[in-house]
Amino acid sequence: MAFELTILGSSSATPTSERYPTAQVLNASGRFFLIDCGEGTQIQIRRQKIGFGKIKHIFISHLHGDHYYGLIGLISTFNLLGLKNDLHIYSPSQLKEIIQPQLDFLKGDLQFNVIFHPLNFKKPQLIFEDKKVEVLSFPLKHSINCCGFLFREKEKEANIKKECIQQYNIPIAQIVKIKQGAGFITEEGETIPHEVLTTPPPATLSYAFCSDTAFHPPIVEVIKGVNLLYHEATFTEGLRDWANKTYHSTALEAAKIAQMANAGKLILGHFSSRYKSADPFLEEAKTVFPNTEDAVDGKTYVVND
Repeated sequence: MAFELTILGSSSATPTSERYPTAQVLNASGRFFLIDCGEGTQIQIRRQKIGFGKIKHIFISHLHGDHYYGLIGLISTFNLLGLKNDLHIYSPSQLKEIIQPQLDFLKGDLQFNVIFHPLNFKKPQLIFEDKKVEVLSFPLKHSINCCGFLFREKEKEANIKKECIQQYNIPIAQIVKIKQGAGFITEEGETIPHEVLTTPPPATLSYAFCSDTAFHPPIVEVIKGVNLLYHEATFTEGLRDWANKTYHSTALEAAKIAQMANAGKLILGHFSSRYKSADPFLEEAKTVFPNTEDAVDGKTYVVND
């Protein structure tokens, strides 16, 4: 199944002619998760030909407007399209208070439930899981309460060898148990170990979204070994003092987090509009973490091991 990230917006507080405010869609094994919802998000979803009906879970990192101002418009469009599925929003608890009056105005016509799940800003927390994927939130260090999100596949089952099924005459009823870790006892009483009957499952994949944050090493323990890491880099080192003042990171600091976490790849984003190009960010980050790319609106990044 696919595990890939599409960037919808990669600018910081203000949009530019080339970059929208923060928003991303992660396709994690067929589950479509919207991460932040800056202004213009629904336009970008249209442009990338992502089906609105696929999005049932939205994750809002914090309540600065460039990360959620597109939300009520998106909900209204969902309603106009006749979508029926419940919409789950994982966010700071105050978001419900902010948009509830607008939802109440739509209430007579709203065809689905909007269910809010408050985030925990004190410690990492499992906030979503199903049979294939789980999502953890974890606190970041920003001027207001802010969370990052870790999306990861659950451990997959081993693959049973077809030749072993024939060789040992394994009944269909036993195959599921073998894939889950059991061995098999033949009619002659011989025990065939699980490792002989199967091949290891594919490696699980993971993606971490580190939204607005100052340099914050405690997150490394949560995201350690992540395949793909998005980390904000609002400024370069030339404006480190301003980054510290506003609780943002420089490209160099984002690269240090990626290095410390032993990430597979780093994507930089949330660029200040004062920069005309992402080149200075890449040059800076690659001195510490060579496998770095800049976020490009409309580009899809495949997560791999």
